[in-house]
Amino acid sequence: MNRRRTLLTGASLLGLLAGLRSLFGSGAAEAEAERFPVSMPEAEWRRRLSPAAFGVLRRHGTERPYSSPLNAEARTGRYLCAGCEQPLFASATKFESGTGWPSFYEALPGAVGSRTDSTLGMRRTEIHCSRCGGHLGHVFDDGPRPTGKRYCMNGVALRFAGG
Repeated sequence: MNRRRTLLTGASLLGLLAGLRSLFGSGAAEAEAERFPVSMPEAEWRRRLSPAAFGVLRRHGTERPYSSPLNAEARTGRYLCAGCEQPLFASATKFESGTGWPSFYEALPGAVGSRTDSTLGMRRTEIHCSRCGGHLGHVFDDGPRPTGKRYCMNGVALRFAGG
């Protein structure tokens, strides 16, 4: 009886650990396995980025909703990756989604990549910069016409360039 109970407990613990890993995994390991045109050691990223931007872009974090000044940005221009300065979104595609994060219905051609994100017990599509691999946010199928997409981006992962 003791041996059976020990085996069942061990198997249950392994299953629980595997479930927690998929539930709370950050996606950072998968991202680090990919190669991007702009790459640098972690120490250099930390030097170049604010702690908040580093947490989002390099560690797949999320900023608090309604905390980004870019939510209210209404000038004409482009939104660039805060990590590598690649243009990502045109201001003409920005819209107010009511979610608390800057939202766009379309990315610039070739500017972003995607991968499946199964953290937090759900399946979402994570969006990253195609040039440096920095985590930007997620895309959902509940946006406006003409695409029906909502690119829900972390403002700290972006930089606005007017003009």
